[in-house]
Amino acid sequence: MHSHENTDDQANGLRRMSKQMVKVISVTGGKGGVGKTNVTLNLAMALAQLGKRVLVLDADLGLANCDVMLGLRVDKNLSHVLSGEAELDDVIIDGPFGIKIIPATSGSQNMTELAPAEHAGLIRAFSELKTPVDILLVDTAAGISDMVLSFSRASQDVMVVVCDEPSSITDAYALMKILSRDHGVEKFKIVANMVRSLKEGQELFAKLTRVTDRFLDVNLELVATIPYDENVRKAARKQKAFVDAFPRSPASMAVKSLALKTAKWPLPASASGHLEFFLEQLVQPQTDRGLV
Repeated sequence: MHSHENTDDQANGLRRMSKQMVKVISVTGGKGGVGKTNVTLNLAMALAQLGKRVLVLDADLGLANCDVMLGLRVDKNLSHVLSGEAELDDVIIDGPFGIKIIPATSGSQNMTELAPAEHAGLIRAFSELKTPVDILLVDTAAGISDMVLSFSRASQDVMVVVCDEPSSITDAYALMKILSRDHGVEKFKIVANMVRSLKEGQELFAKLTRVTDRFLDVNLELVATIPYDENVRKAARKQKAFVDAFPRSPASMAVKSLALKTAKWPLPASASGHLEFFLEQLVQPQTDRGLV
């Protein structure tokens, strides 16, 4: 059981916020270098262009990079929220097209594994969030840490970004195996990134499903095939998102089409449609292991 004296306060905060229906999508990949943050930020902007209020949580706590990629200035970040020095609303920064970003701490602090009390702090911070949100995109860290698992299992949709190289496929598989076996996640939305053609994207997806169909009880859906596009690199050099710098480029068109799909994904009618559910789930893995 929770031994926090402020559990009542948290519960009240969660109840207040639960009126806000929020779609929570975690974007993960199992390994670095697959373009996960790029997909997250560009998808956020494409969704904002569709009129959605989008909040990006940079949960890559060991290697914060959302703000760096966009050349945004950050004064306070998530560590200030966890230490109680700031409210979540105070650290949110504005990005292009009106997206909001919660910056993670940069690599100077080792925050890749949060203590149980900090998990509780994160919940409290979210429960007091005043910024209106339709979609919360969580950009998780590379690898398979407790934090990645917590965020993924707490989200309504888990988007796995893969590219056509053996280590990306094996790491994505390992992540899905743990999430399905230990955390009850059965559905995964697959984004084939940096592929040379639609056919290559479909073949990559087929490779992945061959392994998952054999060994896991999961359902995979190929939701986007994002082509390899020189404009992605050009945009990065300008510290801009590619949907912003090169809106008609092949990668931008693919992400915009993904945004149209994402915007239509149904919100669960039950409590799991609320941020409340996301937050409760977020600390669940810690309580499972008897750490709280």
